[in-house]
Amino acid sequence: MTCPTPTNAADDADPERAAPNILDTTPENQAPTFRNQDQVWPVRVIRRGDAVRPLPPHARSLADLTFEVGGVRLGLSDYMARRRTAGLLILKRGEIALERYGMGNGPESRWTSCSTAKSITATLVGAALHDGAIGSLDDRCEQYLPRLRGSAYEGVTIRNLLRMCSGVAWREENDADGRSEVFRLSKAMVSRRPGSVLDLLCKLPRAQPQGVVFNYSTGESCLIGALVAATTGRPLADYCAETIWGPAGMEADGYWQLESEGGLELGGLGVSARLRDLGRFGLLVLEDREAFSGRRVLPPSWRDLAGQPDSAPTAFGRLTPGSPKGYGYHWWAVPHGPTGIHAGAFSAIGAFGQYIYVHPTARVVVVIQSAWRQHDDNDTAVETFALLRATLLALRPDPTSQVFGPGI
Repeated sequence: MTCPTPTNAADDADPERAAPNILDTTPENQAPTFRNQDQVWPVRVIRRGDAVRPLPPHARSLADLTFEVGGVRLGLSDYMARRRTAGLLILKRGEIALERYGMGNGPESRWTSCSTAKSITATLVGAALHDGAIGSLDDRCEQYLPRLRGSAYEGVTIRNLLRMCSGVAWREENDADGRSEVFRLSKAMVSRRPGSVLDLLCKLPRAQPQGVVFNYSTGESCLIGALVAATTGRPLADYCAETIWGPAGMEADGYWQLESEGGLELGGLGVSARLRDLGRFGLLVLEDREAFSGRRVLPPSWRDLAGQPDSAPTAFGRLTPGSPKGYGYHWWAVPHGPTGIHAGAFSAIGAFGQYIYVHPTARVVVVIQSAWRQHDDNDTAVETFALLRATLLALRPDPTSQVFGPGI
């Protein structure tokens, strides 16, 4: 869930001016920084289509939703203020049960994604597979990106890239001595040199055989983005516009951060979009059928393949010590919980509190845009999943039922 960034000092002289470093903001300029990443990075526009998917109101408003954490009952205003929430959208069967904004945002604000972009990138793999641009997920990545020949990625399948089980060495956490790979990725981005990200990835050593160990890697997502661009013959933002943004009926253009002026999109981060449009992306994945545009853009059953673990290293409870989560194809599989309320659910998660939660059985999509002061915050994550649980309970067809199965 890391969001690598440049290393310049923040400039908060103008509170609506984006700081050059998303990891080095003040409380005053953090929200403007998340709103205005296009001020400090080269971007490519993700063009919206001609038709906008309507999101009508749901019959059940969740404006009065409350939930309990640690014996304390919280309302939505409490949660949003405590957790610096910039946008909260809850959709049930494509209808708005709740839409709220904070941190100076409104319906027209774009907000940077951090690692929720990884799930968009993986969805573009599904689109390329459906189009025939990718023959099989078990194809070797160098078949589509010859630049990888002779590197540790040679022979790694697209499927193992999606699982983050390539076996190539990567340390995701920034370190003080600047040796971690994610720090080196940040330096490559700062250089604004075309090809710098792929150059870094091609120099990485092998640590394990592929398919044996899960290792979260923003670099791996950037590699997948480069692979999709190579196999489709067009920039990632343009292919995203063709297969996601237009077909899903987005209301506004998005932005995708580039490694350099006119260069590759960073597949691991950097999509800026409106709250409702991220909700429409969640619906595109959730519905697993023809898109709003009337054409199918993903392979049948892609949702269930991408959203759940399909290997031992990515199974629930196997990712890292103490974590009950699982991993699909660049989506975090949500543990079912003691009552099974989250069964089948999965989520895109980005640094500083970005979420796209998809629950296929409940037909619920929740999007949260935040400005947490910490990169990760376990207490806030606990509150967020308490909010999600309360949402599912409130939107059941029979609110008195304690059964969390079909028809929830």
